[in-house]
Order: sequence, then structure tokens, then C-alpha cells
Amino acid sequence: MDSASAQSAAINARAIDSESAERDVWELAHADAVDLSVEELARLLATIGDKYNYGLPAGVSATRAQIGAFWRTLHLEDLALAHACALGREAAWREFMTRYRGPLTRAAIAITGSAAAGEELADSLYSEMFGLTERDGRRRSPLGGYSGRGSLMGFLRATLAQRNVDRHRRSHRETSLAGVDLPAASRSPIPAPEVVTRLREALMATLSLLAAEERFILSAWFLDQRTLLEISKIIGVHEATVSRRVQRLTSRLHKELLNGLRASGMSRAAAEEALGTDPRDLDINLRSLLQASRSDAFPEKEASAVPDRT
Repeated sequence: MDSASAQSAAINARAIDSESAERDVWELAHADAVDLSVEELARLLATIGDKYNYGLPAGVSATRAQIGAFWRTLHLEDLALAHACALGREAAWREFMTRYRGPLTRAAIAITGSAAAGEELADSLYSEMFGLTERDGRRRSPLGGYSGRGSLMGFLRATLAQRNVDRHRRSHRETSLAGVDLPAASRSPIPAPEVVTRLREALMATLSLLAAEERFILSAWFLDQRTLLEISKIIGVHEATVSRRVQRLTSRLHKELLNGLRASGMSRAAAEEALGTDPRDLDINLRSLLQASRSDAFPEKEASAVPDRT
């Protein structure tokens, strides 16, 4: 009997002991390797079990043995990995990228039928999986929705396919409207000169306070459209770390710009409206402001390893 089968048998034999069963499942899931604690995995399993009533008909209460049996039907190792990634654990992300970067890129290319489009789709999914989106002040990753009832690769392929459909629908709507004789959509009215002046000054003041590495990250991500992997190689950190820094920086900039505009005498509503100003209405060189020194932090040898996309 292999070690996994022995551990699975141990879960069944010791199911009456809740703490022992939870630790057995934790060991079977190799959760320690992705920095997920016994308690975190136990809470996750309880949430999934409650959602699906441990595979039993509605209204039927599960016994401890049935709970243990339900746990064994899950892809436990995949489940631990996915949720450790959703929590931002570095060890989990290293394992995730080692295991899934290649297969995901190949799957994306197969779905789109194009190497370029596939790589773009895969890159966009990595950013989403890292949790760039935020709700209620918390980072959100689609990996948090994985239940372990199917394989993680199957979940990722389905997510890729859905994102490709979403992109196609957006493109189709834009293409369809292009051939319709509709009045030209006008740009938002140009804000008053004093609003533009206040916004320009607030933006310059806020960006000038950023550290060189922070300016580089923003410039590389938003202006040069480099991938998370490219940026991570230049500054010597993991992709997940770059993703979190981008999210934190954009959130911080929005907050500081809003505070700066309000400090200049604008109401919150007026400040929020000003932040929606078309960048073309601002006489400001964002690239110059975000240009970070590549001295000790960014050696030319490392920076030249990534092709310039300017």
C-alpha cells in the first residue's frame, strides 16, 4: 500500500476523532508544503462540506464517517494549493507557477488558436489569479472559488475558456457597433482649467513621493505593458509579489490623489469626478515622472534581459 493510500485509510479508521482526521487530511493534502495550516484547511473543508452537505441529500445530517468519506472524494492537494495561492502564500505561488505555467499557456494557445493571443490570455489570467481585483478592502482571486470536486487543471482550463468567451463577446460588440450609423460618441467634457491644474499638481506631488522601485513598477506595468514575469525578473522578486505591489500602489495612489484634491478645497464628489479626467487633457509627462533610476536597484544587465516594449 502506498503512503497516500495508507493515509486515506487512516482518515477512515480515525474519523471519529475530529482533530486527528483534520490532521490526516492536512498531511494527505501536503498542505504544509504550501504554508497552509491545519486550522485553515479545516475551515475550508467545513465550508465546502456545508455547501454540498457532504454529498448527502438536503436535510440529511452527515456522520463523522460520512464527513471523512466526503473529504476523501476531493482533490485535496489541488485544493490546498489553490487556496494557499488565494491567501497569497509565496510557497504556494512558486509551486503553482512551476506546475501550471506551461500547461496553462499551451491550453490558452489551443483555445485561442494563436500563440500571441494565447500568451496574452494566459498572462491576463495569471494577473487575475494573483488577485489584482479588490472588494471590501480584500484581495480577491478566482482560486478562492475552487472547491476541489474536480481537478485544479480542469478548473483553470474552464476559467481560461470563459475568459476567452468574454473577450470574444466584447470584441464582437465593438465590431458590430462599428458598422452601425450612430452619432459619434463624444469625449467627456473637458474639465475646467482650475480642476485640471489641481489634478496635475496633485498627481505630480503624489508621484514624486514614490520610491524609485515603485515608479519603475508602475511605469513597466501601465506604460510599457510588461508582464508580471518580466517585471519580477528585473527587480528580483516573485510574480505574486509584483502583482500585490501593483494592486497596493494603485489603491494607494487613488487614495492619496483623492486626499490631495480634497485638501486643495474640492468636495469628495468633485474630487472623484476629477480623477476620471481623460489623461490627454493633462499637460503632464507621466513617463518622465515615473522614470525610475536603474542604478543599484535595476542593473543594466538585468534590465536588458527583457525586450523594450516602448
